[in-house]
Amino acid sequence: MEDVPALEEPLKKVLGPATAKVMAENLGLHTVGDLLHHYPRRYEERGRLTRLAELPMDEHVTVVAQVADARLHTFASSRAPRGKGQRLEVTITDGSGRLQLVFFGNGVHKPHKDLLPGTRALFAGKVSMFNRRLQLAHPAYELLRGEDAVETVDSWAGALIPIYPATAKLESWKLAKAVQTVLPSAQEAVDPLPDGLREGRGLVPLPEALLKIHRPQTPADVEDARSRLKWDEAFVLQVALARRRHADAQLPAVPRRPTPDGILAAFDDRLPFTLTEGQRKVSKEIFDGLAAEHPMHRLLQGEVGSGKTLVALRAMLAVVDAGGQAAMLAPTEVLAQQHHRSVTEMMGDLAQGGMLGGAEHATKVVLLTGSMGAAARRQALLDLATGEAGLVIGTHALIEDKVQFHDLGLVVVDEQHRFGVEQRDALRGKGKQPPHLLVMTATPIPRTVAMTVFGDLETSVLDQLPAGRSPIASHVVPAADKPHFLARAWERVREEVENGHQAYVVCPRIGDEEDDPKKASRKKEEAETADRRPPLAVLEVAEQLARGPLAGLRVEVLHGRMHPDDKDAVMRRFAAGHTHVLVATTVIEVGVNVPNATAMVIMDADRFGVSQLHQLRGRVGRGSAPGLCLLVTDAPEASPARQRLGAVASTLDGFELSRIDLEQRREGDVLGQAQSGARSSLRVLAVIDDEEVIAQAREEAAAVVARDPELTAHPGLRAALDALLDEDREQYLEKG
Repeated sequence: MEDVPALEEPLKKVLGPATAKVMAENLGLHTVGDLLHHYPRRYEERGRLTRLAELPMDEHVTVVAQVADARLHTFASSRAPRGKGQRLEVTITDGSGRLQLVFFGNGVHKPHKDLLPGTRALFAGKVSMFNRRLQLAHPAYELLRGEDAVETVDSWAGALIPIYPATAKLESWKLAKAVQTVLPSAQEAVDPLPDGLREGRGLVPLPEALLKIHRPQTPADVEDARSRLKWDEAFVLQVALARRRHADAQLPAVPRRPTPDGILAAFDDRLPFTLTEGQRKVSKEIFDGLAAEHPMHRLLQGEVGSGKTLVALRAMLAVVDAGGQAAMLAPTEVLAQQHHRSVTEMMGDLAQGGMLGGAEHATKVVLLTGSMGAAARRQALLDLATGEAGLVIGTHALIEDKVQFHDLGLVVVDEQHRFGVEQRDALRGKGKQPPHLLVMTATPIPRTVAMTVFGDLETSVLDQLPAGRSPIASHVVPAADKPHFLARAWERVREEVENGHQAYVVCPRIGDEEDDPKKASRKKEEAETADRRPPLAVLEVAEQLARGPLAGLRVEVLHGRMHPDDKDAVMRRFAAGHTHVLVATTVIEVGVNVPNATAMVIMDADRFGVSQLHQLRGRVGRGSAPGLCLLVTDAPEASPARQRLGAVASTLDGFELSRIDLEQRREGDVLGQAQSGARSSLRVLAVIDDEEVIAQAREEAAAVVARDPELTAHPGLRAALDALLDEDREQYLEKG
C-alpha cells in the first residue's frame, strides 16, 4: 500500500501537543488527514446574518449575529466580594429571531467592553433553556468588526465563513485556524478515484476538492468540492462491500435443495391459506440462494405483518429436507419464546420428530435461551449435537461455546440491527462449512440504506399484506391541550374489551425502582432542566389505570426486567385472552402476535422514533377485526414532535415512514455506530438525498473489484480504504 506521509503526520507534531490532545479527545482527530476530512457543516456569507429561529436544544452551535442590546445587572450575592454579584445579559439578533447570551461574575468584564450594540461576531456555546427562553451561557465569541478582528478572521476565511462541527472546548474558528495550518498538505492527498472514473464524471481532483471545501470563494466552489467528496465516500464504501461480496462468492457452501415430498411439501399442504404472490416470489429468491455452492447472504425486509416469519420458516424447512439444521436467532427471550410458540403451532405434528404422534417427515423444534433449566438445556444441546432437532430458536445463548450443531445449514437472524458483529459471526462459525444467512428486519429500509448498511447482502422485499389483515386507524391524542381526548381513549379501550378484544398500553420506562437514588435524582433534574417531566412508567401507569379509568378490567404488566418465566406466563395469559389490557415497554415491539388484540395506546408517543412507533402499531389489527392505535402526547401542536406523530398517523406505509425517520436522524445513527460501533465514515454523503450517487458508485465499485479484487492497480484506493474504514468498521464489513 502506498504511504501518504503528509496526511499521516500526527497533529501533535503540527499543532502542538495541547491542541492535538483536545482534538483527539473531543473530535477523534489524530492526523493531518483526519483534520482535512473534518469538513465545515455550513458556511456564512460575510454581511448576512444567521437565522436563529430553530436552534437545537442541548447542542453546541456556532452562529453569526449582531448585538441588539447589552445590560449589566448587579444583584445581592453572598459568594461575591462585598456581597454584590454581576450578570451581563446580551441579546443578539438575526433580523427575524433573538437569542440571549448571559455572562456571570468575573467573566462579564471583557464581553461588557466588546459586545456593544451593533457589533457583529461569531458566537459558540451550548443551547440551554432558562425561564422558557433559549440562551447561551458564557459563549465563546470572535468579533467580526474592527480592523484587527477582521484581519484575524480574514486570515482563515474568504467571502464565505466556514462553520465547523465543534464542541465546548473547540470552537469553530479555532478549528478553522488549525485547518489553515495543515491545508498545504492537501496537495499531497492521494486520489482514491481511478482517473477514468473521475474524468468521466467531471469531478475535480482530490487536492482541489479539499482546498475548496475549507476555503471556498464562491458557493460554486462548495458545490464542486461536495460533489467530489460525496463520490469518494460512496465509492470507497461500495468498494469495501463489493470486495466482501466477491470474497463470499469464493467460499464453499453445501447446496440445500428441498426434496419434492419432504417436510416442506407436507407443511405447505397443511397451510390453511394460499401464499401471497410476494411470499412466493421472495421464497423462490431464497431457495435459489440456498441451492448455490457459495453461502447465500440475503436481507429479507418487509412490512409489519407481511408474513416474514412464514417465509423464513419455509426456508428453514427446505434446509431440514436437505439434511441440514437451521437456527433462528432472536434479540430477546420474549421474542424467542414467541417465535418458538408460533413455529410449533404452525407446524403442528411436523414439529414432533421422534415423538409418539409425530408426522412422517417430522423434526424436533427446540428452544434455547439463557434462563432455561439445566435439564431442559441439556436435552436441547443433545438434540442439536445429534441432529435430532432440525430447527432451533434461541437468543444469544445459541452462540455459547457449548452449543454444537450436527450440520448447521442456515442461520436466520431476526432484527439484524440488535446484534453485534461478533455475535453473528460466532453463530456463522458453527457450521462445518459457512452456513447460508438470512437476515430479517421488520423495519422497512430505504433502498439507499440497503445499499450501504446492508450492502454486502442481496435484498428481498415483502411489501404485500396477506389477505384478511385488517386496517389500523391511527390518531394523535393531544393530552395536554385536550385532556378529554385522553379520557375518551380509555373509553375506547373499554369498548374494545367489551366487544371481546384486548389492548396494549405502551410506556417508555419501567418505573422508578429501576434507578438507584442518584440516577433517579439526576433524571428528575435533567427533565426539569429540559422543561419536561420524566417519561411515563409501566408500573405507575398500570396502577393508575387499574384504579381509575380501566377499573374492573384484568390489567397486567410486561417489561424486560421481569424473570423470563414470569414474562412467558404473562404472554401466555394475554395470548389466551385471560388478560384484558397489557401495559408494557417496547419489549412487545417485534414478533408478538396476538390476533385478538385490537387496540394500542402509546403513552408519551413523542419519545419514540418513527420506525419504532410503526413497529409497535403493527401488534394490532393482526386478526379479522380492525386495529386502533392512539398516540398520546403532551408535545405542543406546532412542534416537530407533533409533526412526526402526525406523519405516523397519516400513513401505514413503512417505507415512507422510514424515509421520514431517516431524514430526522443523523447519518451516524444509520451508519457507523448503529451498525458497527465505529465512527461513521460518511461526512458529506447523505444516504437519503444521494441515492443516485450511491447507486452509480455501487456499479463502478463492482466493476473495479471484478477486474482487480486485490486493488493492486489502485494504490490510492487501497490507502483510502484503510484511512476511511477504521478497524472496527472493517470488522463489520468482514463479518457481515
